[in-house]
Amino acid sequence: MNMSANRETHRRAGRDSVPALRLLEILVLLCGIILSGYALVVGFSGTNEAINESTPSEQTENQPKDYSRFTHSNQFHSRLPCLLCHRRDDNSTRIGFPGKVNHLPCTGCHSLQFSDQSSPICTICHTNAQTGAMKRFPGLRSFGFRFDHSRHHGVNCTTCHKSSAGGIARSIPSGPAAHVTCFQCHSASASNSMASCNVCHVPGRLVRTSESARAFRVSFSHAKHLAASLSCASCHTVKAGPGRGRQVSAPLTSMHFAPANTKSCGGCHDSKRAFGTNDFANCKRCHTRNNFKF
Repeated sequence: MNMSANRETHRRAGRDSVPALRLLEILVLLCGIILSGYALVVGFSGTNEAINESTPSEQTENQPKDYSRFTHSNQFHSRLPCLLCHRRDDNSTRIGFPGKVNHLPCTGCHSLQFSDQSSPICTICHTNAQTGAMKRFPGLRSFGFRFDHSRHHGVNCTTCHKSSAGGIARSIPSGPAAHVTCFQCHSASASNSMASCNVCHVPGRLVRTSESARAFRVSFSHAKHLAASLSCASCHTVKAGPGRGRQVSAPLTSMHFAPANTKSCGGCHDSKRAFGTNDFANCKRCHTRNNFKF
């Protein structure tokens, strides 16, 4: 009787456990499906990322290269020292193309392109590769320049800044002619740190320094003031650090209301030396325009 009851109890327990086991199996199966799907998504995403990362370089290698244009910003050109291509044998201010002898150093990397005179690379320098006719050397397109007054503190200002506009202004060296001035110190015989192009020229847009000044609006003349035994340092101070165009201070043109201990026109034109005691009647000695506003 007891054995029969036990068998019945086990049979019922087995029937009751079947749904539980099936439910457990279903849950395990669902978890497996979810994990497999997640692995596939992650794997596919990782594959895409790997493809995307490799695609640009592969495409760069496969795409035909344009040899008809030269750029200093090219990843290979930018690594080369300037004097490798722009050799300086003298202080000539005329800038020429590299490769005058057997197209060196260009053929060091582009021997295949230079083996054919009809190659697009020839059009960079030549109007006619067969006759050797050359183009004019291009102006600064991808290069600007830098200049630090604080590193030239031992050079007299008049070495670089000449009288212009009838003595009113002082010029700023610019264009190829600027090399005449710079080569006085940055000669071909100087060390590479002084003679190389990158001493002054840097990649970027060419921005010229303005030669105008507020003092010119009040009939100011550098020539007259230098003739009066004044030096540039009498009115200007070189400041280390600021960008080009802001490295040299300008005196305040305020004659009558300049703050104390500041360089200004009023430092000399104090109504005593310039005009006589308390004489402000002759304003036209500086102010020539009818519409002058302080």
